[in-house]
Amino acid sequence: MTSLATFSVETHAANEWLNISSQVQKIVASSGVTEGICVVFVPHTTAAVTINENADPDVPRDMLVAMNAISPDRREFRHGEGNSAAHAKTSLVGPSITVIVSGGRLLLGTWQGIWFNEYDGPRMRKVHVRVLGE
Repeated sequence: MTSLATFSVETHAANEWLNISSQVQKIVASSGVTEGICVVFVPHTTAAVTINENADPDVPRDMLVAMNAISPDRREFRHGEGNSAAHAKTSLVGPSITVIVSGGRLLLGTWQGIWFNEYDGPRMRKVHVRVLGE
């Protein structure tokens, strides 16, 4: 059994993390898959997806501080759109994650959540979710 769903994410800042765990879980629940995997894919070159702590609201802010320190805007960047730092951050984090599905639910740890990472907003973005399994 396999299913594919897409949903939109509206971002409001140049650097922002949004928790998309509940949207992804709803897709898994409606897929009918009880045992398998879920792939979350972001089809953008200046946005990414990751798994990180879901309990402390300071973690997304701290991660943005860290990412901006790793990849700040630099005058020597040549990309005409002026968003090379966003491209670098996206390459560091990545466009997709895979999560095990068990009992019809995402098998995330107690403190884990799925985070959409915006590095060049505000924008309207897409997230693709493929659920595969039994």
